[in-house]
Amino acid sequence: MNVDLSLISLFTQAGLLVKTVMLILLAISVISWTLIFQRGFFLRRTEKRLNQFEAQFRETKDLDKLYEYISSRRTQIEGVEHIIKAGFREFVKCKQHDKQSVNAISGAERAMQSALAREEAKLETHLPFLANAGSVSVYIGLFGTVWGIMTAFRALAGVQQATIAMVAPGISEALVATALGLFAAIPAVFAYNRYRAKTEYLMRQYDILADEFYTALNRHHEA
Repeated sequence: MNVDLSLISLFTQAGLLVKTVMLILLAISVISWTLIFQRGFFLRRTEKRLNQFEAQFRETKDLDKLYEYISSRRTQIEGVEHIIKAGFREFVKCKQHDKQSVNAISGAERAMQSALAREEAKLETHLPFLANAGSVSVYIGLFGTVWGIMTAFRALAGVQQATIAMVAPGISEALVATALGLFAAIPAVFAYNRYRAKTEYLMRQYDILADEFYTALNRHHEA
């Protein structure tokens, strides 16, 4: 007796619960891969802009020229450029209303801190989903595995002589559920760890540049 153990056949012959588990895992996998590519592209673009701005920041001693460089960018201002521009804008606004340098400098610092928090939220977008997908997918697959094995043993309950053909479909669909769970979890966990490390690196660079800009702003104002 030949038993068709292809993936399509195992899916069509599986019970409703195991089919639901497989579809959920497939959906999680598709969403995870979409977010992995989207986050990877975003973080690479952000790091490239960071390196470009850092080079410009090291070369430019005049803060007015640095502000002109940021303002002249045709693309959307984000990342470290948004942080520095927020500090610039608040500094100028405070100077127009209050001539005291202490208020202007502290206002610029608060504006940069707020911009830092917003940029951190942007960098961490969708990372919680990858973390949850990596942890939950394994358990969803395990649930499908347990249910498939239970189905296979229930098929043996009403017969006197068991054959491999009777248990093979149930065991196979159970293992497919496990495989789908791992297929969804492993890339999500790997991407989460990698992108989390990249996010922490970018935030450290943001903090360093913000501190250096704050120091340069103090020197510029005192001069």
